[in-house]
Amino acid sequence: MNYIFYDLEFNQNNINTPNNISISQLPFEIIQIGALKLNESLEVISTFNEFVRPTVYNDINPYVENITKITKDMLAKCDTFTITYNRFIEFIGNEDLVLCVWGKADLREFIRNIKFNNLSTEIFPTKYIDVQKHTSKFFKLSKGTQIGLKTAVELLNIEFQENFHNAFYDAFYTAEVFKKIINDNIVPENYIYVNRNATKNTYRNKIDTVSLFKQFNKMYNREMSEEEKSIIKTAYNMGRTKQFMK
Repeated sequence: MNYIFYDLEFNQNNINTPNNISISQLPFEIIQIGALKLNESLEVISTFNEFVRPTVYNDINPYVENITKITKDMLAKCDTFTITYNRFIEFIGNEDLVLCVWGKADLREFIRNIKFNNLSTEIFPTKYIDVQKHTSKFFKLSKGTQIGLKTAVELLNIEFQENFHNAFYDAFYTAEVFKKIINDNIVPENYIYVNRNATKNTYRNKIDTVSLFKQFNKMYNREMSEEEKSIIKTAYNMGRTKQFMK
């Protein structure tokens, strides 16, 4: 069995996004996919690192650019998601494999991007290991508390550079953490994608706060406090009203 460690970087809505795009359909558009394929001995077989030219949120959100250092010019000549996704599927291959991610948000948003672009999800693997969850258990954190990737790397004495929030390096560090915590109790699970917005049309324009907060958790490598969550949600709602547009 092979392990596919992958990570994603996203762009999101800003004031230049066309009004006819529903944020609930694609709150986070993938702009980088980074991955490593490891064999059963946890040796690297091959790697994947590609930027993706956005087609929905064409202007990079200033916050995203500040965190990821990804600019619009960097993506201008890159392939779109459809082409990059097909190459990613070729990269992972058709062997027995399990996806390894730092939190399930990257699974959900990957599938959401696939569906938004009218691509098949049948070839997307469903077996996964949430390395963040098992790392949090390794450090005996209280239920509901998730450790950040950078914190885990530091606590496990893994050598690193200041290059977090890059999809490839985050995937690399996730693999390095996994090597430190792997044990017989870690077994793959089956991921089932649930489109919360498909159940009732009345919910179409509501904020997916779970995805929103998890994205902030990932960006800051820690769990947001309840006060911070309240501020984020308020600011997000205020931004959608466009009352502060200049």
